[in-house]
Amino acid sequence: MDPKVVLSLENITKRYPGVLALNKVSINFLEGEVHALLGENGAGKSTLIKAVAGAIDIDSGLITINGHAFRKISPHISRELGVEVIYQEFNLVPALSVAENIFLCEKNEQSALFSAKDIEKKAAAVLAKFDVGLSPRSMVQDLSIAEQQIVEIAKAVSKKVKILIMDEPTAPLTVSEIELMFKIIKQLKEQGVTIIYISHRLEEVFRISDRVTVLRDGCFVTTVNTADTNRQELINLMVGRELKETYPARIKPQGEIALEVTNLSGNGNRDISFAARKGEILGIAGLVGAGRTELAQLLFGAVPAERGEIVIFGSPAKISSPLDAIKHRIGFLTEDRKGQGLFLDMSVKWNIVFPILKRISKHSIVDTQKEEEIASHYKERINIKTPSLNQQVINLSGGNQQKVVLAKSLAAESDILIFDEPTRGIDVGAKQEIYHLMTELAGDGKTILMISSDMEELLGMSDRILVMCEGKLAGEVHKENFNQRVILDLASGSN
Repeated sequence: MDPKVVLSLENITKRYPGVLALNKVSINFLEGEVHALLGENGAGKSTLIKAVAGAIDIDSGLITINGHAFRKISPHISRELGVEVIYQEFNLVPALSVAENIFLCEKNEQSALFSAKDIEKKAAAVLAKFDVGLSPRSMVQDLSIAEQQIVEIAKAVSKKVKILIMDEPTAPLTVSEIELMFKIIKQLKEQGVTIIYISHRLEEVFRISDRVTVLRDGCFVTTVNTADTNRQELINLMVGRELKETYPARIKPQGEIALEVTNLSGNGNRDISFAARKGEILGIAGLVGAGRTELAQLLFGAVPAERGEIVIFGSPAKISSPLDAIKHRIGFLTEDRKGQGLFLDMSVKWNIVFPILKRISKHSIVDTQKEEEIASHYKERINIKTPSLNQQVINLSGGNQQKVVLAKSLAAESDILIFDEPTRGIDVGAKQEIYHLMTELAGDGKTILMISSDMEELLGMSDRILVMCEGKLAGEVHKENFNQRVILDLASGSN
């Protein structure tokens, strides 16, 4: 018997001003399958899942869910038919308990019918399906990211989910948390739940998915059985061209010491000491909570250090604020580019020149010609894809937003660049562009500190790797001795 089609999309088309986001896309999703949805940023994945969830209206086409066909569908109807979406930004109330979050709608609608004890009992029954030891009484604000994700899944299961859409579900998770996530996905699949899995991590796609659909520039490219394809084929299908070198070849740097850190403490870190050379890409590894981002914040002055010394090109540097760091030519590409790295409602041009506005202004009036020249230069240099320098940054893809953050640091003439999760949430083509840019910058003599949770990325891009564990440096691994197991052992405190 042929598998049952639970979701059918037929000729789905959606236009935004100046953009054809979806162009006659047709896909069938089967009962009890893990169906991966792949494509570069801007390919149409997010628009497609919003259409299925009823978050946006399509311009034309037909959405059929469990035999019910719609030209337009509301979020309420979509959920009534068993569709649940777990977005990258969780929809939870931090000040409420796990149980209250799981049954929030029921609690609000039928508060007289459910006591706190009843809700906790029902939540415990749902959580028991996943065998994760999560208490229904725990406050969501006290949970890890992985545990919050479990709460989101529990919410979906409590509503008798039939189609679960997961958008980059493992992006913020550790290796062990990812394993737990895969276990839960397997359980849901065995229960007949259809899972639409959106990810840029191809190794995950091959591990857990049954079929893969590729979108490109708003168009359907193909649907294939995962077992019948390979990584390179999928990459080529996504980008429309062959990408040969994921990690560019590099010559080991031999430059002078650009940054020397001695006994740096604060922000949860203790006695951090290391040196980085001009032209070096120094990887920083560690589990979530190891203190990597906290170290970056200390170096950039976002959080003042309690003690320790920072020396830049042989001269002691007192860094107590980001302004001090910028003056010492340190640039910080935060992992939270939307929340901390960019002014989303401002233009590409304004974001690029913001750190140097004083430099290009006279009597508080910006030299618009210089502004245009500088922004145009960096747009071309790092290939920011935007219809105009006046385009709001919020309308760019994730990869191009990341390039704008980088352009800011380059415009400020930074010699030391801190990259915190530089490729999180961006597609394979944009990743390769970022890698080539990093390689070029290192070749130009820039010193790069790269914090990454992607082990393949760390091994592929770094000249050396520092490993952090619980706010301290656990070890250092040189390129000739790179070994994933050694790094994970150091990160977990096993060595």
